[in-house]
Amino acid sequence: MTLDGTGIVVLGAVAVAGTAVLLAVLWDRVGPLSRAGIAAGSVLSVAMTAGLQLNRMTEAYPSWDTLTGVHAAGASEPRSPAVAAITPLPAKAGGSTVLSVRVAGTASGLTLPMYVYLPPGYARDPRERFPVLEAAHGFPGSPRTWFRRLDAQSYLDREIAAGRMAPTVVLFPYQTPKQLLDTECTNLANGPQAETFLTEDVPAYARAYLRVRTDRAGWGLIGYSAGGYCATNLLLRHPGQYAAAASLSGFDQPGIKVGDGSENTTNNDSWRLTHLPQPAVALYLAWAADDTPTRRASLRLARLARAPLAVTTAVLAHGGHSDAAWQEMEAPAFDWLSDNLARPAG
Repeated sequence: MTLDGTGIVVLGAVAVAGTAVLLAVLWDRVGPLSRAGIAAGSVLSVAMTAGLQLNRMTEAYPSWDTLTGVHAAGASEPRSPAVAAITPLPAKAGGSTVLSVRVAGTASGLTLPMYVYLPPGYARDPRERFPVLEAAHGFPGSPRTWFRRLDAQSYLDREIAAGRMAPTVVLFPYQTPKQLLDTECTNLANGPQAETFLTEDVPAYARAYLRVRTDRAGWGLIGYSAGGYCATNLLLRHPGQYAAAASLSGFDQPGIKVGDGSENTTNNDSWRLTHLPQPAVALYLAWAADDTPTRRASLRLARLARAPLAVTTAVLAHGGHSDAAWQEMEAPAFDWLSDNLARPAG
């Protein structure tokens, strides 16, 4: 039973009901000390169930291993990225495949899991090389949110099948080695080098072990919420690596202190667009009109943009800062990215 599943929350609710009934039945039959013990158990079960439900919503700790910080019994670290526990997840009817891999980053020193979406037809022609998207998740959260709440595999299959999107490999990496440590995809001073992992180690893994385009024109980024900031920031900071990015309800600055003050300068996208030359890349900004913080941040970026930076905006009338809004945004964003990236090549 997974730590972020519905089943464990149901068990918690049963425990809450059980302790409440026990307290009511035994209140007049036991002494004060026993009453206090049962009452404490009831309060504890309520708190634990609330925590489990919060964890289910945020997916901060998807398994017991991530909570305890240890590997499951019998598990071992992979010896190289090539043998990194490549495990296929349940396939969709559309013919796509999602793999679970583990990337051992030599540049960043981080070893983190990653999901890999292989489009329908990936195995058909061994000479074909595909464009690539790196998909960033929000905080708290994990790449699993893309599949469990945003149903990204189904959306990708549908857009590719309809011809609105070219067959594309999509990478869903973790952005932090600790579930509740928010890196905002930056290199934290005296902390994890998440930016290096995402912009050097993840691309190196993909180019070594997947059939992907190796040129800048074939690489893009997408993210929601804090991941939207990641997509925008990494695009502006690495225009030689990525050609386009899509931000879904993203921000224009990190919600953390990086440790070197760069959250106010080079890791602040509005500051970059104001003070530094703007790169020749394409940026897609989507937000909901009733999501005030991301609306203000996205409008600020759009107003500051100048050629050769190209900005496209898309606005939902309603939806707030929610999974439902991002589900509405993701298919048009995937299509736009495909239009702004190179196609599969032999």
